Amino acid sequence: MTLDIYHPLRPVRNKDADGLFGLIERCFAEYDGVFVERDGLDADLKMYATFLENIAGEGYVIDDKDQIVALVSCAPLDERRYQLKRLYLDRSLRGKGLSQKMLALVEARAVAAGAASLELWSDTRFKRAHRFYEREGFVRQQQTRDLNDISNTTEYQFIKPLPFG
Repeated sequence: MTLDIYHPLRPVRNKDADGLFGLIERCFAEYDGVFVERDGLDADLKMYATFLENIAGEGYVIDDKDQIVALVSCAPLDERRYQLKRLYLDRSLRGKGLSQKMLALVEARAVAAGAASLELWSDTRFKRAHRFYEREGFVRQQQTRDLNDISNTTEYQFIKPLPFG
């Protein structure tokens, strides 16, 4: 699967764990007090392909010189709702339209599955991501959730209605 000729997507594999942790650690380093929990909240990344398979989800990565530089994953929540699980791009890829293409892939999967909405949760500190999601048609909900993790994370919920859902 290819987003464009320069950035081919491939399915995530369990052996990608170190690369996934590295990507997310680089992204989190842009924020004060946000940390990856390899043995806690983020332990699913150790065997991410298996994790996604067990929830009927799917995930894709972009490699660049043996380093994972992008990740997108999704899964159904129920018959009418889909969830964007993770969307991370290395700083070097931002501003090139890849986020939109990766999100479009997830939206297409959700619509094909008959979902009426696409949902996600995002750390309240990730303001740049929130602007992106809102530009792409997501609406921030009043509901928040606390993850009780080492980063003291509170997340906003975002929901996007899907066509023909």
